[in-house]
Amino acid sequence: MEIKVATGDITRFEADAIVVNFFEGREHPEGDTAAVDKALDGAISQLIGRGEIKGKLNEITVIHSLGKLPAAKVVVVGLGKQEELSLNKVRGAVAETCRLLRKKSVRNMATVAQGEGIAGISAEVSAQAIAEGALLGVYAFRRHVTRPAEHGELEQLTVVSADRDKIAGLEQGCQKGRILAEATNLARDMVNEPANYMTPGDMAEMASRLAETHGLEFNVLEREQMQELGMGALLGVAQGSQQPPKFIILNYKGSDSKEIDVALLGKGITFDSGGISIKPSEGMGEMKGDMAGGAAVIAAMSAIAQLKPRINVLALVPATENLPSGSALKPADILTSMSGKTIEIISTDAEGRLILADALGYASKQGARLIVDVATLTGACRVALGDICTGAFGNNQELIDKIISAGTEAGERIWQMPMYEEYKEQNKSDVADIKNTGGRYAGAITAAQFLAEFAGDTPWVHLDIAGKEMSDKERNHLVKGATGVPVRTLVNLVLALAK
Repeated sequence: MEIKVATGDITRFEADAIVVNFFEGREHPEGDTAAVDKALDGAISQLIGRGEIKGKLNEITVIHSLGKLPAAKVVVVGLGKQEELSLNKVRGAVAETCRLLRKKSVRNMATVAQGEGIAGISAEVSAQAIAEGALLGVYAFRRHVTRPAEHGELEQLTVVSADRDKIAGLEQGCQKGRILAEATNLARDMVNEPANYMTPGDMAEMASRLAETHGLEFNVLEREQMQELGMGALLGVAQGSQQPPKFIILNYKGSDSKEIDVALLGKGITFDSGGISIKPSEGMGEMKGDMAGGAAVIAAMSAIAQLKPRINVLALVPATENLPSGSALKPADILTSMSGKTIEIISTDAEGRLILADALGYASKQGARLIVDVATLTGACRVALGDICTGAFGNNQELIDKIISAGTEAGERIWQMPMYEEYKEQNKSDVADIKNTGGRYAGAITAAQFLAEFAGDTPWVHLDIAGKEMSDKERNHLVKGATGVPVRTLVNLVLALAK
């Protein structure tokens, strides 16, 4: 979809459909909506009077202009109560509107700057939310579908403003929104791919192509280099698969400093059978998405490279499959991580923390000042928070607060979880420095406490996205399938750190 900005009167704009808004609790249309209502001889007012337009959030009313306007259709979208308006509500309303209009074979639509001037929403920020909502809301993964789509695609969306002084801001907002949404959709593509099309090698190839396109430094460590570095935890997980493991490295240099300001780590298990501790067959196909953290980090780097903040960012993705075989890791085995810590294997299905242990060791060795890791780490986090929130665990409150704020800006909710010292008791081993699972209770917390051992004193936050990586239905800017969480949160964090 092409997203443009134009100066003009929305009532005179030629498009298949134009979109205006209405707030719940109001009795009469205002602003651009009032102008459109006048051109329609009061049709919107009549529908409001009859209670057919209430302005409730995501309520969408389509009115045929019948030649009274250049646009064939007028869409009135409800934004809810004005005093409760937020950027995420604008994003979601635009997404819902675009999906509906696509079903009605609309190809070219125009909209006012939804929510602009309310709740601190500037023209630029409104345009960004519109671009994100549109591109995220109509996303579909059809790479392996040969039958024709049931409907066509929205080809163009134009944000229209009568104020020429706002055009530059609208254009900047649309550009940023497009970059963020396209990065999110890239992560969605990677997660939606079946595991035979998204192997560790495929992930590395994707990162290599993005690096070439956007000017990032790229490197990949092969098995022999991992052995030289002592990455025994990652190699232990990989030993059951015929697919070679890859340790993917992307580097963005936006500052003259040689320091790594922040390292982003993503779990890259391209398929997780559970290994010898094999998962039940029901739902195992969903485990193709166990590399969602790695996909988010790779995609976020593509957006960071385009937005060009003055900061240095290192991205690390340990990538492998976790499969059972005659050579696979076994319960009671002991591995030695890159940091030198030994790990007793209680369950081979607690593999994500093993590969991240070596990624954390690598990031620390490189001198990263801050570390954020992203992983579909535990079903326990999904049990605790459902599909509403990402769980945040860390050793630095300032960094946790910044990530939660970045998530709020992106419309991606993040909830801080406890990290009390007492939970460490569950990870104690009698035969090694630590064991890889602390048991059934507080599983998300003990998994985070495991990672904390390898983060050391470096300010660090772990994001468990197990409940957020997939959506089972369309909801606001989310569609069925991979969500792309937390790509935009990571980018917002890096932009905030660069300020």
